[in-house]
Amino acid sequence: MLGKDTLDTLFCHARSHNGWLKQDISETQIHQIYELMKFAPTAANNCPARITFIKSDAAKQRLKPHLDEGNIDKSMNAPVVAIISYDTEFYEKLPLLFPHTDAKSWYQGKPEKIKSAGEMNATLQGAYFIMATRAVGLDCGPMGGFNNKTLDNEFFPDGKTKSIFLCGIGHGDHSKIFPRSPRLSFDEACKII
Repeated sequence: MLGKDTLDTLFCHARSHNGWLKQDISETQIHQIYELMKFAPTAANNCPARITFIKSDAAKQRLKPHLDEGNIDKSMNAPVVAIISYDTEFYEKLPLLFPHTDAKSWYQGKPEKIKSAGEMNATLQGAYFIMATRAVGLDCGPMGGFNNKTLDNEFFPDGKTKSIFLCGIGHGDHSKIFPRSPRLSFDEACKII
């Protein structure tokens, strides 16, 4: 089992941040995040997630009009905001990613199956994104609270990529978070049958 310090970093002491210290993050760190999160399990290794890292001031200004009021400051002040999305043509890469069978045919021409598999598996990859970000020593602020349609039109005008959630990344300002909220106990959330 992982040691206590590692478990604290990844789970027990990790928090969702709303405020950020004025510390930049490097492209090397961004690459490190992806190199870890890419190992997330997905159905038939379909890897539908696409991550758009909003880092420049110009890109943040493009993002701003699509945010709900409560997410503007925390997004504009984050060193980077990642758009976690999925590729609606992820199945085109299945001959490479899952060469054991014709998995492409499972999705091609089936928009409901594409949407369901794309959203679910990219969300799993998004959870790994959060853990990978913590593993490289950074903090996260995952959020909804934006207009998916207008954001997608702005950043993905070809209509082939669909946003799921946003995630601020950087060094969190611990003075700007509330005490940790309670969680359900094992017995409230789980059953062994």
